[in-house]
This record gives sequence, C-alpha cells and structure tokens, in this order.
Amino acid sequence: MYAERPYKNVLESELLIKVSTGDQKAFTELFERHQTLVYDFSIKLTRSKIQAEEIVQNVFIRIWLNRATIVNIENFGAYLNRATRNHSYTVLKKLAAQSNREVELTEQVVSGGANAEHLVLYNDSAKILKTVVDTLPPQRKLVYELCHEQGLKYEEVAAKLNISSGTVHTHMKLALKTIRAHFKHMDAMLLVIMLMKR
Repeated sequence: MYAERPYKNVLESELLIKVSTGDQKAFTELFERHQTLVYDFSIKLTRSKIQAEEIVQNVFIRIWLNRATIVNIENFGAYLNRATRNHSYTVLKKLAAQSNREVELTEQVVSGGANAEHLVLYNDSAKILKTVVDTLPPQRKLVYELCHEQGLKYEEVAAKLNISSGTVHTHMKLALKTIRAHFKHMDAMLLVIMLMKR
C-alpha cells in the first residue's frame, strides 16, 4: 500500500510544490486525498452521480493543466470548494438551458410554429427512429426506451435493471451514436428534438 502511495505522509504544501513541477505521483496523491470531498460536494449540488463523477474529473484535469500556478494557492481546500462549486453551477446551467431548448422546440412543433415540411420530416423521423431502435441489442434498446421514452434518470435505470450507472451511460452513448448515424443528414432542429435527453 505504501509503495503505491510514496507521498502519503508528505505535507500538502510540499505536495503542491511537487505537483507544480509535473510530478505525476504527487498529483495522484493529491487526487486520492481530495477526490471524495469533491465528489460529495458535487453530488450535493447536482444530485447526480454521473454529473458528480464528471465534475471530479474536470476539477482535477484543470488542476493538472494549471499545475505551474498551484503553489500560489494559499488555501487549497477553499480553492477546491470554489472550483467544485463553479463547475457544478456550470453543469446545472447547461442542463437548464438544454431542458429549455427541448421544451421550446417541442412546443414549436406541437403548436404549428414549425413549417409543414418540418412537420412531415418530424413524423417520418419518428418512424425511422423506431426502426433504428428496434435494431439495437436487447439490453441497449431497453435502456434507451427507459431513458428516452419513460424519462427515467440513469441512476433509476441502473437500479431497475440491476446494472451500474456507468453501464447505462455506455449503452446510451452507443445507442445515440447508432441513431445519429442514421439521422446525420436530417434537419438539425429535428435532430435535437429526437435525440435530446429527457
């Protein structure tokens, strides 16, 4: 255990200096010490395990990319809290914007705001989408239907199917890749409507 973490007992101030010089083992130790705190804070703000995991990655990637200036940070704990809060709020704002766009585009189609050509394409795309979804592997199809057609969150689908959230994420990523390949020439607005996560 100690061989795997040679800097386990190094003071944080010294650890930051080593990280600033590009010491990857020091960075690994920094990650091990703080990843749980960043994750817990992220999930408290976003209420999503998947988003929290991505925020942890983003926070520490940013630290590594800006490692040369890390020695100038007086209170690393406070810096992490601030960075985590900023990343979380950015994620929440993007999700809110995405949700608003979905509602606006859907209302446009339903209310007749879209022109007749778009409405025809929308109806045709729905039929094509169903055909493509039917060609997906059984579990991937089920995951897609639970997420998109029933509106379940990744965590809820994972619990329902007794699989990990990561597996759900992978299934959705591959399913959407397959669908996009069939719809790559379709009108951009309709693509958003058909592929937007609910």
